[in-house]
Amino acid sequence: MKSYLFFFFFLFNTILIASDSPKVLLINAHPDDESGCAATVYKITKELNGTVDLAVITNGEAGYKYSTLAESIYGVELTEEKIGRKYLPDIRKKELKAGGSWVGIRNYIFFDQLDTYYTLDADTVLRLVWDTASVTKSLRLLIQNEHYDYIFCLLPTPQTHGHHKAATILAIETVRQLPLALRPTILGVSGAMNKDTLTNSFLGLPSYPITKIEKDAPIFTFNRKTPFGYNGKLNYNIVVNWLIAEHKSQGTMQTFMNQGDKEVFYFFAINNDAKKETTKDFFSRMTTPVFRKRTYR
Repeated sequence: MKSYLFFFFFLFNTILIASDSPKVLLINAHPDDESGCAATVYKITKELNGTVDLAVITNGEAGYKYSTLAESIYGVELTEEKIGRKYLPDIRKKELKAGGSWVGIRNYIFFDQLDTYYTLDADTVLRLVWDTASVTKSLRLLIQNEHYDYIFCLLPTPQTHGHHKAATILAIETVRQLPLALRPTILGVSGAMNKDTLTNSFLGLPSYPITKIEKDAPIFTFNRKTPFGYNGKLNYNIVVNWLIAEHKSQGTMQTFMNQGDKEVFYFFAINNDAKKETTKDFFSRMTTPVFRKRTYR
């Protein structure tokens, strides 16, 4: 009898620990896209005792146009297309891991699909550029094996890079293939200023109905400008800047330092409707301060 009681006590406590320690997968097109929710990632891993993994679809080789300042760092002419496409995949993986170490990313999954060129067309990328069947299969196995609570991907608005759209479409399609009860909650991430009025103005891409946003769901946010530390002089944008600084091969990334006040998360309609409340509770926990207030002479 005692052994049964011990088993149920252990199981109950395991469930409690799991629920208090969120497990998240980011699915992005490029190395550096993770910067869009870097403050949230930091909060999850460093303050909520959670786990965050990152799946990157492309090898990032098309970033050579923005590598001028990095040429003296890496000793190669990265802005020459052939050279950049040769060296950038390895360089950007190292930069990604260096940035990820600041916010606590645990594992990195690289699919090394071709990073072609800037486009707004997700359809061509999905049909002609990436091996979408292979990526979807691998993502599904990863999600099933790891039992993530949440998946974060970039909100696929019409003006978003086609690769960003395509990565999010693949993520949603992969989740949609799972039984409803086993689906992690998938959220689309965007940025906003504190002065912005947040509404569900984006309801999905007409050509991809699976990207539909649940218009009746709350919009969830994490405020990068949340003050803490002595006299409230610190905030989470500092950590985001540390991550951005590691992406030295992508010069334009550095211009995003201190940009944006909020990381905003939208609830896709394919989600289990019952997860609205648990997601609301999750983001409520994100607002809880953890840093000890100190006073000095």
